[in-house]
Amino acid sequence: MKTNLTIQIKRLAYAVCIGMFLVVLNGALVTKTESGLGCGNEWPLCNGKFVPAYTIESMVEYSHRAVTGIVGLMVLAVFVLVWRHMKKKRDAFLYASSILLFTVVQAIMGALAVVYTQSPPVMALHFGFSLLAFASSFLLAAAMRRYAKEQADSPRVYPRAVTDTYRYSIWLTLLYTYIVVYVGAFVRHTDSSGGCMGWPLCNGQVIPELSGGTLIVFMHRLAALLLFILVAWIAHVAYHSYKDIPEIRSCGVWTLVLCVGQVLSGALVVFTISNENWLLFTSLLHTVFICGQFSVLCHMSIRAWQLREDPNRVAGHSDKRETAV
Repeated sequence: MKTNLTIQIKRLAYAVCIGMFLVVLNGALVTKTESGLGCGNEWPLCNGKFVPAYTIESMVEYSHRAVTGIVGLMVLAVFVLVWRHMKKKRDAFLYASSILLFTVVQAIMGALAVVYTQSPPVMALHFGFSLLAFASSFLLAAAMRRYAKEQADSPRVYPRAVTDTYRYSIWLTLLYTYIVVYVGAFVRHTDSSGGCMGWPLCNGQVIPELSGGTLIVFMHRLAALLLFILVAWIAHVAYHSYKDIPEIRSCGVWTLVLCVGQVLSGALVVFTISNENWLLFTSLLHTVFICGQFSVLCHMSIRAWQLREDPNRVAGHSDKRETAV
């Protein structure tokens, strides 16, 4: 593939990644401001109009639809380019296909949520698909960056491979992270955030009365604590045992940093729950750290698999004669 074309697809992949990030944040904004029905029970029109009358709820919901539509066109464009010019790059094609799939799924779920009232578990799953779409765009951007570097620099050889035990540990942590994120989204869609006042204690107790919203929030906190322990161990091993694979090492460190940010921003959500303006900010900040941690873990999981057994294997390539960057 020509270098200029690779760079162009890389730039578009970056733009899609930024766009998907805005879609996730915009969706979180819709939820936190309770603007999901700002356009009534109509889709794609908003209160019977293509351009709705100005109300805060309708503009928040309509802007979410507009951003999703624009990013959807960008997703389609990058998919077509990768499909036409990069079919042999199996990882890039997989990422582009995943972005398109999850974008369509989340759009359909969003439309159904407007037309038909959905239960909190289904709405939490809607956020989960949005997160998968963003993570896929992050993976595509990272892959295109790698391919662009391969065309400009000499290949790099790693002296060792990622062990099976560590690779499985990363995968387990990734799967568990998604579960924790789902529970967190369930907390948000059931309006249970006030179930545990105070942090780290819940209503002034180590173990509160487990019922209603308190039970939901407390289970989320316990799940988040276990996740922090898993991520800390993953980062510790990456930092001390994989110094010769900088990519794995840096992913481990960044995962821990983002996990700490996620925990602290979750605490800020509790501390600002009585102030609507600050609560909106801290909730969106919490979403930012969630997106970052999950996406970096996804990238780390893929790279750990690509660098298994044969340390000279190229990430995303079937030709073992090439080397990883």
